[in-house]
Amino acid sequence: MNDLVGVVLGAGSSRRLGRPKQTLDFGGQSLLSYVTHDIEAAESLTRIYLVLGGGSEEAQASLDLQRAQIVRNDSYGTGCASSLLAGLDAAGACDAIVMLLGDMPGVSADVIDSVMNAWRDNPTWAAVTEYRGELGHPFVFSAAAFDQLRGLHGDKAVWKIVDNEPVTRVARIAVDRDLPRDIDTWDDYDDVCAQFGFATGQHDRGT
Repeated sequence: MNDLVGVVLGAGSSRRLGRPKQTLDFGGQSLLSYVTHDIEAAESLTRIYLVLGGGSEEAQASLDLQRAQIVRNDSYGTGCASSLLAGLDAAGACDAIVMLLGDMPGVSADVIDSVMNAWRDNPTWAAVTEYRGELGHPFVFSAAAFDQLRGLHGDKAVWKIVDNEPVTRVARIAVDRDLPRDIDTWDDYDDVCAQFGFATGQHDRGT
């Protein structure tokens, strides 16, 4: 199990924020840049694909990528599954893909490496990270799961796999940390910035 490919979903249209959340200020850089830098530091990932769609030009301009490669998803409006499939197509032949979210800064490189090292020791059809009893990202899908992934549509489709498959096929890998929070609303943004000790970008709200 040597070729483990990170797929970062960063193509959302940010409807609830009213502006691209990828470019929100987060610790002096864009949110997507912060998240991507953390993921790029994960030694367990051999390749990384960052899927962009809504606000992609502005998002790309905010990035200083070290090893992640950008993948375009023109069908991002149909849901997250389309971005996962775009990343899966870009990954091609590999041992597994690791699904990560571009709006979730709490998934650090050491968390990714811990999850992937545990999965490599006991590779299952798929795996989900368990944070003190709560399930979250990253998700791991072995090559044996790719055909089923290609049949997904819409939002939250991956969760249906996690919820419906037996634990013998979808392992739960425990991490002794609180569940990371993604950013969908301004309240989320305020809370996550406070958690990290960052000032919020008030100018981003248009107020």
